[in-house]
Amino acid sequence: MAEACLSSSSHILFSNSRSISHLSPFHLHPSNYNKRQSVAGNFAPAIRCEAAASAAAQVEIKKKRRNTFEIENLTTWLLKQEQAGHIDAELTIVISSISLACKQIASLLQRSSIINLTGAHGTVNIQGEDQKKLDVISNEVFCNCLRSSGRTGIIASEEEDVPVAVEETYSGNYVVVFDPIDGSANIDTSLTTGSIFGIYGPDEQCLVDLDDDSTLDQARQKCIVSACQPGRNLLAAGYCLYSSAVVFTLSIGEGLFAFTLDPAYGEFVLTHENIKIPKSGKIYSFNEGNYDLWDDKLKKYLDHLRQPGANGKPYSGRYIGCLVGEIHRMLLYGGVYGNPKNKNSKNGNLRLLYECAPMSYIVEQAGGKATDGHQRILDIKPAQIHQRTPIFIGSPDEIEKLEKYLA
Repeated sequence: MAEACLSSSSHILFSNSRSISHLSPFHLHPSNYNKRQSVAGNFAPAIRCEAAASAAAQVEIKKKRRNTFEIENLTTWLLKQEQAGHIDAELTIVISSISLACKQIASLLQRSSIINLTGAHGTVNIQGEDQKKLDVISNEVFCNCLRSSGRTGIIASEEEDVPVAVEETYSGNYVVVFDPIDGSANIDTSLTTGSIFGIYGPDEQCLVDLDDDSTLDQARQKCIVSACQPGRNLLAAGYCLYSSAVVFTLSIGEGLFAFTLDPAYGEFVLTHENIKIPKSGKIYSFNEGNYDLWDDKLKKYLDHLRQPGANGKPYSGRYIGCLVGEIHRMLLYGGVYGNPKNKNSKNGNLRLLYECAPMSYIVEQAGGKATDGHQRILDIKPAQIHQRTPIFIGSPDEIEKLEKYLA
């Protein structure tokens, strides 16, 4: 019987050495067998739980150690999203081609002064704006990468007069809209610039192929209708920031993620996972040089921001002159960015399709808000490719406060 008792309680002896000192003849006497079972039943589970907790802690430590050396690049991340069913293989290829274009543009910007790519190109785009050399070159880089992907059907760019149907496409139906260089006025002074892009599926009105008798005008109309979709139809959107670091920020409708270019590997590496914009912030970004051209309601809002708050400090004014830079800072620190209409620009200065809509999509994925002062940016359907709109975008509490002033 003693052997049986020792066997039945062996898990106690070997699971916790401290229990040996507590054994006595009482535990080994046959008349106390049932009591021994009761005693063992009382403290054995606690010991087992302690051992399980210790094992779990060891596993967690191993995970932390492993994560310290883990690097997840953009390609791996995209493949995981594809495996999870969030995107298909074709969209993976399109996004990869855009990331390649961004790497090329980043390299050109870093060497622009050395290889004489600064200054004006001597041409004017469809909006009547003077084009920089890198505006034209970056547009070509984007277009070439998207064409070579074989998965893009239509391209709409700030630098193109009308959307372009991609002849080289094999099976692509995706519509890609982009601003190849945002903040190009900053190029010559080596300040922050960026690229913005949005990806749509084909418009249902354009799924039927044109007849052989179709004219060029009809083909152009098809491109325009297919590209002019509201931002809520976006399948993915992102931007690439070119500054002290090159940061590729992307959303596929499942949160917002940022990848930083590691020059040692030439790869975008995941550095910001599931970004959430702060609910409020103490930074505002407006071009206050236009203050006297704004309406009185907006002036009162700006006057309010300049007044000391409960902490005795007013909001801080920050203006980079690059939408990508403004939004990137806001996503990390919170605040509000505004590019309102004024007496000289009745519809604002930024383009709805390839600037405001993708950025609004990105900010909303991070928990922020974007409005033109009256309605949600993503609900506006463009009537024209280069249509402009006022925009206020940022932390949800800050946008709600702004809307009260504008109401």
